[in-house]
Amino acid sequence: MKVILKKAIANLGGAGEVVSVKPGFGRNYLIPQGLAYLASEANMARLEQERAVLEERSRRDFLEARRRAAQLEGASIVFKARAGEEDKLFGSVTRADIAEQIQARGLDFELDKRIVMLDEPIKTLGVRTVPIQLHADVTVDVEVRVEPQES
Repeated sequence: MKVILKKAIANLGGAGEVVSVKPGFGRNYLIPQGLAYLASEANMARLEQERAVLEERSRRDFLEARRRAAQLEGASIVFKARAGEEDKLFGSVTRADIAEQIQARGLDFELDKRIVMLDEPIKTLGVRTVPIQLHADVTVDVEVRVEPQES
């Protein structure tokens, strides 16, 4: 019996794949649990249509991410912060701070702090390059300068 998987199932296949299973497993488990549906001609056509829609959406998302990356290309932001000995900050510069500062530049889209790829907050003065991941295939680097605050 051939079925189309709705979800990825270990040792069987990924979502959208057409797999052959024993008739009892398909009828008694996969289909009633909502994990698969019968691979009929109509369902195969529906699967192809869904794939085409997903590919188009993926292409649109990629192009939108490239457009956004063009707005951020070569961006440099400056933070003024109080620092003590050995250029250590009293506080830190976080993902949210960076996203907020970039957003203040007047972008035409909302920049979420979760796409700022900063492993840990910046706690010293200096210049860092922080990647912003707009899409799985589109990443743009932003220069972040942390300078001492004049008292």
